[in-house]
Amino acid sequence: MSSNPNESASGELPKRHKVEGPQKHVVGFILSLALTIIAFAAVSAGEINETFTYIILVAMAVVQVIIQMAYWMHMKDRGHLFPIIGIISGVVVVFAMVIMALFWVWW
Repeated sequence: MSSNPNESASGELPKRHKVEGPQKHVVGFILSLALTIIAFAAVSAGEINETFTYIILVAMAVVQVIIQMAYWMHMKDRGHLFPIIGIISGVVVVFAMVIMALFWVWW
């Protein structure tokens, strides 16, 4: 019998979880700041076409949401399949409702 209580019957130690250091959070924070600065610069620059500004804002918002979910909410880790499915389902339902409302008003 082994003297180590964490050792399994085959003599192997259990795998430890990877510890995520603060560098990942710093990277996420810097990316979030960069996206916010890009969006702010696009709005404050008066020479850019209005439609292109909207496209930049929506693109930066989508990327910002992905970064926030990956780095701050840890959705990139294992065990988050059901929350991810719920979020995607909610986005699909909201997108469908907006499209239906637009067609309802248009016709």
